[in-house]
Amino acid sequence: MSLKDTMAPAAAALPTGQSVAIQRVNRLIRQVAAYDSNVLILGESGTGKEVVARAIHDSSPRRLRPFIPINCGAIPSELLESELFGHEKGSFTGALSTRKGRFELAEGGTIFLDEIGDMNPVMQVKLLRVLQERVYERVGSCSSQHCDVRIIAATHRNLEERIAQGTFREDLYYRLNVVPVEMPPLRERLADLPLLIATLGARVEANGGTAVRLLPEALSALQQYRWPGNVRELANLLERLAIQCAGEPAAVADLPARYQPAGWIAPDEPAVPESLDPLAELKLLEGDPGDAAAVVAPAAALPATPLMAAAGGDLPPGGLDLRAYLENLERRLITQALASAGGTVAQAARLLGLRRTTLVEKLRKYDLAGADLSATGT
Repeated sequence: MSLKDTMAPAAAALPTGQSVAIQRVNRLIRQVAAYDSNVLILGESGTGKEVVARAIHDSSPRRLRPFIPINCGAIPSELLESELFGHEKGSFTGALSTRKGRFELAEGGTIFLDEIGDMNPVMQVKLLRVLQERVYERVGSCSSQHCDVRIIAATHRNLEERIAQGTFREDLYYRLNVVPVEMPPLRERLADLPLLIATLGARVEANGGTAVRLLPEALSALQQYRWPGNVRELANLLERLAIQCAGEPAAVADLPARYQPAGWIAPDEPAVPESLDPLAELKLLEGDPGDAAAVVAPAAALPATPLMAAAGGDLPPGGLDLRAYLENLERRLITQALASAGGTVAQAARLLGLRRTTLVEKLRKYDLAGADLSATGT
């Protein structure tokens, strides 16, 4: 390693949070980063184990060298050896050229073996040799290669149970578990939820999404949820809300049903005002000029369809296209509601007795999103 590589570690992206559990994790990251000891990160799926691994690497003297992750559970067992150690040309069917493995690519840096608990027993033996002797062979090669890499492993499995079941080697476990780091599930650090929402929301915005904001009652509802998918589930929810809420604060009604508190009932919506009375709209659609000024007509003319009589609701002798008729009615009512609400989608939704997200979908359905949605406050 060069002198440049041994300079004081730069600031790394530590796991977000101020809870006691996360402060303990971050303190351990800073302590272990300066050494080359093997690290085993434990925790449920979605808790941020790779974040911990990257933070250790980025805080270490190896930070200027590669960080190479590999998911041991996602690669078929017959291909994992080649992925880890590489292969020589012609060593097996499909090996058309020599290929470097992850250990070779990580030379001088860190290799992150995610889901190590799913590694098959044959590969466990070969990995144990690398840990003990720091040498490996490419598939199809007889010559050994020395490796200078730091090994960080992670799993959501209980490795001690797997050892008892005979599916994980005890000697490999003790080789990996020099410094254990346990990542707590999100349900055990709900105090970190506001900070996590801010951090993950900023990431969504940086990737081209809209800002994610939550009303206090929505945040309170999320703090009552158990989060089986942990931080990964939270990140997915925030991305969904960024799309659905289009920059407006998310309320409890905007959350998917499983995130809403048990027994929560949506507040009653106000009744439709007289200005949006469907009978009045029917009169307008039939051509009553007296009501024309009360409705803002869309720019494009509506398709001509036979219409029912406003008072009696009789079917015209020649019949009508009911679907087109109802769509025309709905479109004009939506347009009038937007005009009455001064272009504010949330207020127009209340006038129509709809959720705001439902109204946004209808604006897109009737192609009002292009010219009109820009003026609706979304």
